[in-house]
Amino acid sequence: MSALICGSIAYDNIMVFEGRFKEHILPDQIHILNVSFLVPDLRREFGGCAGNVAYNLRLLGGEPRIMATVGTDFGPYREWLTRQGVNLDHVLEVPGMLTAQAYITTDLDDNQITAFHPGAMNEAHRNAVPGGGKPGIELGIVSPDGRQGMLDHAQQMHAAGIPFMFDPGQGLPMFDGDDLRHFVERATWVAVNDYEARLLVDRTGWSEEQVAARVRALIVTHGANGSTIRAGGECFRIPAVKPRAVLDPTGCGDAYRAGLLHGIARGLSWGDTGRLASLLGALKIAHKGTQNHTFTPASLTREFHAAFGHDLRL
Repeated sequence: MSALICGSIAYDNIMVFEGRFKEHILPDQIHILNVSFLVPDLRREFGGCAGNVAYNLRLLGGEPRIMATVGTDFGPYREWLTRQGVNLDHVLEVPGMLTAQAYITTDLDDNQITAFHPGAMNEAHRNAVPGGGKPGIELGIVSPDGRQGMLDHAQQMHAAGIPFMFDPGQGLPMFDGDDLRHFVERATWVAVNDYEARLLVDRTGWSEEQVAARVRALIVTHGANGSTIRAGGECFRIPAVKPRAVLDPTGCGDAYRAGLLHGIARGLSWGDTGRLASLLGALKIAHKGTQNHTFTPASLTREFHAAFGHDLRL
């Protein structure tokens, strides 16, 4: 299964402050805020929606092709993805720019302060979906990226006849109602979390049922409460899988979407597609970082049977 994964490639710089922000940020002095946090624990992870989705699809045995823009510092990430067997033919390196960077500081109460530098991601529109489709590409996804790039890639996939999933994620607030209606009317599937679903409904003026009627499926995740898939006039309720540990939720949504894409490509039922996606999210949350978990088809089949009581055809 070959899938074109449009979205961001980023480095996640994760720091731990061994204290509490509330003890250093005085509410009555917020107008003259000037603080510094000592962070003895620092790690750099490979991230970005496109990288995360592609990594999970490779674990599933798929053939993801990332389409993204990166900077001149992409070398270590390129080597990692190449070792995983991810196709990078559509990754464009932009001279004089850095790859997108997230700087995340977490305190002992799990509060976070994040700074994000989009870097080369803002040049996503310089990449284009191959006209007429690319031999072997069965489906695609438009996930958070540069604003114009997301608009262009959705239109280009639609024109090329590539069925694709619209996954606006944290990029959804960039778009107004007209933009979002444009995406939905061209997408084959839409995947959002519960907050994004409310925002989508508010900005488009369409109910969830009306959005679902315009695509083959509307998938809404609800965190620990599972997810729902509206397809073909039915609503499938997918239970959450209890994880072995809850260490890091970052990237769980991307793992879930990889499960959706794999299930769709393999022609699984919506019930099993959602269950597979739910299981991948649970496997990911038990590990720190977005690309540090692993599994084999055999181990995944065992995990699926243990969680849902029946076998899965991968």
